[in-house]
Amino acid sequence: MSTIVDKSSIGLGGRQFHIGVAPGEVSTVVLMPGDPFRVPLVAEYLDDPVDVAHKREHRTMKGTYQGREITVTSTGMGCPSTAIAVEELARVGVTSFIRVGSTGALQEGMEPGDLVVSQGSFRNDGTTDAYVPKGYPAVPDLEITLELERVARERAPAHDLAVHVGLNITDDAFYAESPEWTRQMSGLGLLNVEMESAAMFVVARQRGLRAAMICAVSSNLVAGTSVYAESAHERLAVGWRASIETALETAVRLSL
Repeated sequence: MSTIVDKSSIGLGGRQFHIGVAPGEVSTVVLMPGDPFRVPLVAEYLDDPVDVAHKREHRTMKGTYQGREITVTSTGMGCPSTAIAVEELARVGVTSFIRVGSTGALQEGMEPGDLVVSQGSFRNDGTTDAYVPKGYPAVPDLEITLELERVARERAPAHDLAVHVGLNITDDAFYAESPEWTRQMSGLGLLNVEMESAAMFVVARQRGLRAAMICAVSSNLVAGTSVYAESAHERLAVGWRASIETALETAVRLSL
């Protein structure tokens, strides 16, 4: 008899090792910011929010929004921890994932705080290579994506924000993104760069689940606007809230 561990069967039906949640403690839809300290920000929009678990970079809270149960779990930074969170949430009953986070813009005219809805991610990470061949696309769920765009365009004007829709790149090495790299990615027509969506999209597809992403622009890498500037940070905070509101409304409208 083989003693090799089969990770595909580990944790099924029980409390998850990395994120600390168990079946019955989460809803079918989860909003996923990167930063665990932004989980309470999402919970501000929920009725009767409760803490479920907090292990490592993964903090989970649950509540209701317009009568619908909503879970919030942080992914941490990057594809490895994101893939773990998606895998373990799937094992306890989550079927839809919406990333709400920050992103660096790669095109002129994208301002801090602006909303960006992803139609697909260029996989420049290592994690998804372990799941699928290089030619496999990282694409979100179409219905959720279209609804995110629809709701974002309804709500963005009230926040004085623009909405951008297109392809992003998911990258592993934040500080290795040189000016030459940025020019190349911008030249490909990619709208923005972040560090998690490729893993979310690919793992969800492999598990027969649904995933999508709406982010707020933190800085513009081709226009020189930086998240370290106070004015940019203030608009980013507005964008975070607008992205959360959009994701919550989308979850309700689609009964996720």
